[in-house]
Amino acid sequence: MATMTGSPSNSSPVSVLFVCLGNICRSPMAEGVFRHMTKHDLPGANPVIKSVDSCGTGAYHEGESPDPRTMAVLKDHGITSDYYMHAARKFNYSDFVDFDFIFAMDDANYMYLEEARKRLIKKGELTEATAGKVMLFGTYGKKGKEEVIDPYYGGRNGFEIAYDQMVRFSAGFLKQLEARNKE
Repeated sequence: MATMTGSPSNSSPVSVLFVCLGNICRSPMAEGVFRHMTKHDLPGANPVIKSVDSCGTGAYHEGESPDPRTMAVLKDHGITSDYYMHAARKFNYSDFVDFDFIFAMDDANYMYLEEARKRLIKKGELTEATAGKVMLFGTYGKKGKEEVIDPYYGGRNGFEIAYDQMVRFSAGFLKQLEARNKE
């Protein structure tokens, strides 16, 4: 299971960014699930969450809405577009400063983010202390370093599997975050 080493102080609310390739399937699903689980932006929201967003490492779908299958699966689980609106965007280096936790959906996205983070630290544009922590989101799923397979080229079943993973990973992360805040 992942640990929160190097994360913000115990009493600080955290900002969370979910990252996949095109930001229309996995990362917006993760964002929608996480917002729903934390009631982010609603009265009674989880006070340990400051902000939540998602993006892609590529600009393939910039400005587009999530894949209709993503939204259909979210809707089937009570997360509607009335509550969750999204337009795809590409990861920006400023995200390293704006977000405490940057969760990659798979190893390729993780490597892209981690290499960019290391490069900016080496150039002196970021420091270890100011750069968001890059992690594979699946480390919070209790099955090791689990990836979320991109469901884009498959059927609806892949989106259901991704949804189940997002719920499990979000619950694992929130459990660790709440334990950290009790320390």
